[in-house]
Amino acid sequence: MSGSASLLIAGCGDVGTRLGLRLSAAGWAVYGLRRSVEALPAAIAPVAGDLQREACPAAWPRGELDYVVYCAAATEHDEAGYRAAYVDGLRHVLAWLALHGQVPKRVLFVSSSGVYGQQQGEWVDERSLAEAEGYSGRVMLEAEQLALASGLPTSVVRLTGIYGPGRQWLLNQVRQGYRVATEPPLYGNRIHVDDAAGLLAFLLQADARGQALESCYIGVDDAPAPLHEVVAWLREQLGVHHWAEQSTVRRAGSKRCSNARARALGWAPQYPSYREGYAAILQRDPPGDG
Repeated sequence: MSGSASLLIAGCGDVGTRLGLRLSAAGWAVYGLRRSVEALPAAIAPVAGDLQREACPAAWPRGELDYVVYCAAATEHDEAGYRAAYVDGLRHVLAWLALHGQVPKRVLFVSSSGVYGQQQGEWVDERSLAEAEGYSGRVMLEAEQLALASGLPTSVVRLTGIYGPGRQWLLNQVRQGYRVATEPPLYGNRIHVDDAAGLLAFLLQADARGQALESCYIGVDDAPAPLHEVVAWLREQLGVHHWAEQSTVRRAGSKRCSNARARALGWAPQYPSYREGYAAILQRDPPGDG
């Protein structure tokens, strides 16, 4: 069945669009649900709708839906905004599926490694305690539980820090002389946006081939790295020689996420570390261009 499945991507933004294009190219029928559908490529059938409204979108696909990927993004960065985007939106999608009698073979809920509260550089995998202290991680855990309790086969995919074209916060900070502490090292975890989409596609295609999936996967590259190491490497690539006057205090925790479970299934990132990923970005946008 790997060449003819149908997929609805609820919250079809950057990652969702890249996922949709991959699977459309593999012969899947792909629907993309988002508020503004004008930007969707022709390969993705548009479903104009608001995940935060109870009313089912008029363009909701009829007939069978083999797979659903929920990958919304919060537009309001407070607790109410997170709950609306992840918990309420997911509840609406599950209700719309039930309304149409659609029982997907699997739902993928795109979550975040922010559900983990570890801060001492510990290695973290899918079996590690997820006890986030901040509201964003707590709300995401609530949404995960809603997905896993839906009665549908579900896998949660906890993505780490996504970077890639158009996501240049760190590059811009380094250009401004970003200074970070070296002791204790602040470990960061990242995944290139193409690898994030690639992992979701890999999981869906594995399920379509009949491979058994776990209920949780972490999406991360092969090499969690201390932030000061990443900054030093980027400074060299960008030819930045000045430092900002003050160190930037980073409040986030420090942990190292493992991708061993996804790799055991046969997935491998195209960009195994920040070096390959940022090198590809800088090739598209060389240091001299602005």
